[in-house]
Amino acid sequence: MKLGYSTWGMPTVPIDTAIHHIAQLGYDGIELTIIPRFTTELSTLDAAERKRIADMLKQHNLALPAIAAHSSLLETDAAAHERNMWRLKGGVDLAVELAQGDELPAVNTTPGGKPEQWETLKNFLAERVGELVDYAAERGVTIAMEPHIGAIIDTPAKVLELLESVNSPYLKVNFDISHFDIVGMSTEETVSALAAVSAHTHVKDQRGIAPDFEFLIPGEGTFDYVGYLKAMQAHGYDGFITAEVSFMVQARENYDPLAAATMSYETLSRAFTEAGIERT
Repeated sequence: MKLGYSTWGMPTVPIDTAIHHIAQLGYDGIELTIIPRFTTELSTLDAAERKRIADMLKQHNLALPAIAAHSSLLETDAAAHERNMWRLKGGVDLAVELAQGDELPAVNTTPGGKPEQWETLKNFLAERVGELVDYAAERGVTIAMEPHIGAIIDTPAKVLELLESVNSPYLKVNFDISHFDIVGMSTEETVSALAAVSAHTHVKDQRGIAPDFEFLIPGEGTFDYVGYLKAMQAHGYDGFITAEVSFMVQARENYDPLAAATMSYETLSRAFTEAGIERT
């Protein structure tokens, strides 16, 4: 396994600064965020900027395991859906252009919607996901669906049903265990269900049980990263463990995105060591 950091926690940080800081800390890779409000929003990435980012990643010896393109797949307004698919398919094209070596980055997204809509909208969702996955498959890119608290897909069972329905090797999971931890699901329960079908991961820290919960920076809470890493290894996962800092944390008055990346690295690199897992 390797250790990555998501620029989700750095919406206003110039990409030059982000890449340099993440590399200097010792991370193995970076997840690039391309949604609105971010310095790397997709529409700002012209050909010259894409080449510049690819060159910086190579210079700093950073892998690019994923692109965060989170956009709802359940918009009923035609114009809104067109914009979302533009971003998601654009993320696929970007993954091809920025790939470092032979492995193409996964394109991560959440599905949108609400948990109670699952039975009525799951077939509609599968159709839209299928369209996106077909586009990605032609380019050799994997779409990684993230189960998320409050979204239509909020349990391991739902995302596994979606994978079965779409039935493509180019649809996998972006496994963020925090969304299951805050509803009381155990690490073993969720890892055993999702590790084998995950293309990428997120980890945060967290406190409390939904609806009374709080997302935290890795190291601020008590989540057992050592046990989590051992479980992921035992269930065959060998990809990136990527730290993500939530918007909830970013809303703090004194939020420092570079300090958050530093704390995350110190916490997670120590957990790798304590787990006896070599980052390969």
